[in-house]
Amino acid sequence: MGEKKRKEQQKAQTELIFGKKNYQFMLLGIAFIALGFILMAGGGSDDPNVFNPEIYSWRRIRLAPAIILIGFGIEVYAILLNPKK
Repeated sequence: MGEKKRKEQQKAQTELIFGKKNYQFMLLGIAFIALGFILMAGGGSDDPNVFNPEIYSWRRIRLAPAIILIGFGIEVYAILLNPKK
């Protein structure tokens, strides 16, 4: 009886919290978030006395934050996804 309980405890310790599908969606979400931050980067000026209007481009103001929010949505979906189904 004690050996059976010990084997069950060892099996429970080696099991991961999420399934393979969850981790795949998590990696996809992280990729979307990273892509959003990459798209948001740049646009500054080397000279602080010169203004560069490229910082207010459509890509930095609209597209990049939307991609980041999509990435966070994918992360929430990955956490809530039931791997048993």
